[in-house]
Amino acid sequence: MSKIIGYSRVSEVGQAIDTQVAALREAGCEVVFEENVSSRKAEKDRPQLQAALTALRTGDELVITKLDRLGRSQVEVVNRLHELQVQGINVRSLDGLANTAALGQFAPILIGLLSGLAEIERSLIQERTRESVEYRRQTGGNLGGRPKTSPKKEKLVLRLREEGESLRAIREQTGLAVATIRKILDRNKEVVA
Repeated sequence: MSKIIGYSRVSEVGQAIDTQVAALREAGCEVVFEENVSSRKAEKDRPQLQAALTALRTGDELVITKLDRLGRSQVEVVNRLHELQVQGINVRSLDGLANTAALGQFAPILIGLLSGLAEIERSLIQERTRESVEYRRQTGGNLGGRPKTSPKKEKLVLRLREEGESLRAIREQTGLAVATIRKILDRNKEVVA
């Protein structure tokens, strides 16, 4: 009897894997292998991917949320899909880009094209980001981060608090986050007291 096995991966510790796992379970996966490992890691350093591949048998289906979960590059993804197809294992991605059972022998061609386009898109985004950062450095523009409060706004926060306004009221009048308002008040405790 064929099984539906899921594989889930996130790159960073702060990323939530729960959403992927829930989507895979909803898609009918009986078992979901999950790991938190960078996509830059070699396949041998991705133990849960190895476990998922080992658990698959002819007629089974591997379900992933996106194609890039299977490899670091277009070549790896296409090779993995080809290997699985030769073994009689179907691959389905929840983003709708891959379903080797439906595509048959055309699967590697179409998936190669799609993953290639995704790789190009990623590199274009990285290039545009680098260009934007370089332009901002050259022109003295903002490189991100939260804007600093002005001395004028800090005085307004202190005055409003002295008048007995709540943090919420101060937030509405200044547009500052409550955490920022608290920091201003903490730095200036002697003024408020």
